[in-house]
Amino acid sequence: MDIRTYNYKTEPYEHQTETLARSAHKNLYALFLEMGLGKSKILLDNAGILFEQGKITGLLIVTPKGNLRNWDTHEISKHLPDQIERNVLVWQPNHTQRWTQDYEKMVREDSDGVLNIFLVNVEAFATVKACKFVEEFLVTHDVMMAVDESTTIKNPKAKRTKHLIKLAPLADYRRILTGFPITKAPLDLYSQCYFLSPNLLGFSSYYAFSARYAITQARRMGAHSFQQIVGFQKLEELQESIKDFSIRKTKDECLDLPEKVYVKRYVELSDEQKKAYGTMKQKALMILEDEVFSTMNVLTQIMRLQQVVAGSLRNEEGETIVLKNNRVRTVIDLLEETTGKVVIFAVFQTDIQQLEKAIAEKFGKEAVASYYGKTPQDNRQKIIDKFQDPESELRYFISNPQTGGRGITLTEASTMIFYSNSYDLELRVQAEDRIHRIGQDKSCTYIDLVSKNTVDEKILQNLLSKVKISNEVLGEVRNWFK
Repeated sequence: MDIRTYNYKTEPYEHQTETLARSAHKNLYALFLEMGLGKSKILLDNAGILFEQGKITGLLIVTPKGNLRNWDTHEISKHLPDQIERNVLVWQPNHTQRWTQDYEKMVREDSDGVLNIFLVNVEAFATVKACKFVEEFLVTHDVMMAVDESTTIKNPKAKRTKHLIKLAPLADYRRILTGFPITKAPLDLYSQCYFLSPNLLGFSSYYAFSARYAITQARRMGAHSFQQIVGFQKLEELQESIKDFSIRKTKDECLDLPEKVYVKRYVELSDEQKKAYGTMKQKALMILEDEVFSTMNVLTQIMRLQQVVAGSLRNEEGETIVLKNNRVRTVIDLLEETTGKVVIFAVFQTDIQQLEKAIAEKFGKEAVASYYGKTPQDNRQKIIDKFQDPESELRYFISNPQTGGRGITLTEASTMIFYSNSYDLELRVQAEDRIHRIGQDKSCTYIDLVSKNTVDEKILQNLLSKVKISNEVLGEVRNWFK
């Protein structure tokens, strides 16, 4: 049994076959395939091949919490051949009697001829409790262990990263999957690759790796001195070092997908916003001057400014006040100009709620649905299914990138509006590819709402600089946020 004779449930694309040919029998491998190219299918095909060859009896998939349901209810049943009998268990921090029985069956009973699939959210690895259950699963079975969206373990100091790296040697096969392995800096690669093996990059510590590729300068802030990263070096060397254990594919080279078109729609601040923004900016500068410089307090002040630009303000009592603004009206205007379905991403919950209310008033309640933290779990898949139904009245899908930016397909839309953005490049890229993936047959348009001379422009500039660094390391040429 190999990739040529394997009974695929869904026929692979050429790039998927090529990826399997290079990786299927490797103990360690990184799938750096852009979102929408079917990394989940490749992993499940790989697991199916190894299972039928008698090389594994278990598959451990580590993924962000928001992706668990998609793996459980869609990916496994869609891509794993029916003839492969399987037990699938999703991690639960609060164990019911039924869950405990299912887990005991998976690790205690003889399960010859069954592929045992354990789905665990990456956040759970910050706890000792989850790690103990995972360790028992790993020592019970011959396991392929995969970290989906592996940038979630890029921080070498995080508990979940340390725990996963400690558990990794117990797995016979290890995979990392991400469409964008570098979201902030080339140093993002270290922990992801260390999970596969400590020796892959040739450095025994993160600090040695950083010293090789980061350019630093001594800085002083009050009584504190530190080394600040001001640039990067030897990126071609780093690019070469990852080629032996990874494959990189982009949609441009794999699929005849339509192009992406980027548009900016400028939004004038209301007088109320201008006043609040000026006051908030002055207050933020005073806070930063008085406090010891830290990334956290800078980001907090930026988020407050961004919230004002988006249309709301939190007062001293902790209440959120909606400011008079032109942003919601701009979205309504855009929707009136647009045919077909539209996906809207907003960072703040207040904005999602205001958008849903305004769109419902204009186009009717059946035309809009929100998908974010407060959306009941039981309703989420129903909303997606309804949105993907071309005959459905549901035309407008509103979400935040943390909830709706991963693991779902929204290809019935070809227009996406970013009501607001965050500094997280991975979230931005993931969100974009909800509509630009297999199944899309139209050109995709992305509209960024921007207020001039505000934090909006700074955020987009920051995202673009991260893209440029990523291009250098991955050897790509692409322009986003034109």
